[in-house]
Amino acid sequence: QVQLVESGGCLVQAGGSLRLSCAASGNAFRSNAMYWHRQAPGKQREWVAVSTPGGISVYADSVKGRFTVSRDNAKNTAYLQMDSLKPEDTAVYYCVCRSKWGQGTQVTVTS
Repeated sequence: QVQLVESGGCLVQAGGSLRLSCAASGNAFRSNAMYWHRQAPGKQREWVAVSTPGGISVYADSVKGRFTVSRDNAKNTAYLQMDSLKPEDTAVYYCVCRSKWGQGTQVTVTS
């Protein structure tokens, strides 16, 4: 069973950048898609992006052009590069693999 641990969240000013990491244990990472979701205060969870083992990446309209997903299969780690951050990007960010959710990491963007 895959276990996921996110890291990299912190407080950043609008216009700044952050890179989130999602370290996976187990053998499922290399052959499964990695999803990123987020949940802002008082709002429902929102899908952000997905990266497939074959290298395909798809993004929500709200982050397209600003966020980039990648994965390092040798390190069993996925990344979410977030550029041009906006206050509305403030949320807890989660990585998801095979329906297993990580614990989340808080990203706060100040104006």
